[in-house]
Amino acid sequence: MKQLSILIPIHNVEKYVRDFFESISRQGLDDICHEIIIINDGSTDRSMDMIDDIIHQHDNITVITQENQGLSVTRNMGLERAKGEYVLFLDSDDLLIDGSLPVLLNKALVSRADMIVADFMKMNDEEIDHFHGYQQQDVEWKEKTGRQFFVEDLNPYQCYVWRTLFKRQFLIDNHIRFFPGINYQDIPFTHECYLKAGKCLVTSWKLNIYRRWEGSATNRFNLGKTKSFATAIAKTWELRGLEGLGKQEYKKLQDDVFTSFSTCLNLAHQHIHGFSNQMKVIDNISKLAPNLIFTNGIKQITTTIFYRISPHLFMALRFIRWKLCRILY
Repeated sequence: MKQLSILIPIHNVEKYVRDFFESISRQGLDDICHEIIIINDGSTDRSMDMIDDIIHQHDNITVITQENQGLSVTRNMGLERAKGEYVLFLDSDDLLIDGSLPVLLNKALVSRADMIVADFMKMNDEEIDHFHGYQQQDVEWKEKTGRQFFVEDLNPYQCYVWRTLFKRQFLIDNHIRFFPGINYQDIPFTHECYLKAGKCLVTSWKLNIYRRWEGSATNRFNLGKTKSFATAIAKTWELRGLEGLGKQEYKKLQDDVFTSFSTCLNLAHQHIHGFSNQMKVIDNISKLAPNLIFTNGIKQITTTIFYRISPHLFMALRFIRWKLCRILY
């Protein structure tokens, strides 16, 4: 068995993919101990050409080519093919910080933790071009259960799977997979992992450089993506039914879903124009997540009342408030 499987979906990232793979090569990992599984998800640009020589130089790289099926299906396929004790889901437009991965992998192999959660940095292209390395501080670890981490640390705005090493058997035993056919699949996936994980280790050690660029999936929002967001909200909301969920976990889950609900509407107000399209957004949420009820505090309770009495009126009033805030501030 390999120690680590690095799973890499690739779809039309020719500008960045070479730098990404070079950052993997600077980790100093032995090819015998880890494998890299590339899933070419129907790229129509020169992404694969940019790394062809790298692929042929390493016997531990496997390439799977398929028609475009989206990130969730691609990651799930990689997981099915993986043989590593731990798996790392990476995005091919980001970077790994030099020498950051071995520290986390060694700790994972010794601790046998279900999840090893690292920190990360955010940079745009210009900042990356002027980045000349980062001196990591002495690594410190905090051990928690998955549910402790969920309640105390999980930021609902940062449900990024690429910052975490997952024990592969943990994902298999708990039947945890990415929900297919949607964007924002990291939200329900991350929440489910923490709610089902046993031993977790958390560190401020930085693993990734998260690249912010205009073409990235997180920077594109349209009417079709509201359905994806609504599905992600619904799948996360379903986790209320997990066995043994305590009051703290239930409250935190409700707060996180409320955050996703509000974020979806804010994105709609910002990017989707026209009254009829605004109404389609709230219709998508009402249809795909019909049982949303928020009860933690006045804001959540008021939102729930107006939303459930008249979703269209709620959306219209919310949009007017959003416009006024933009004008005043």
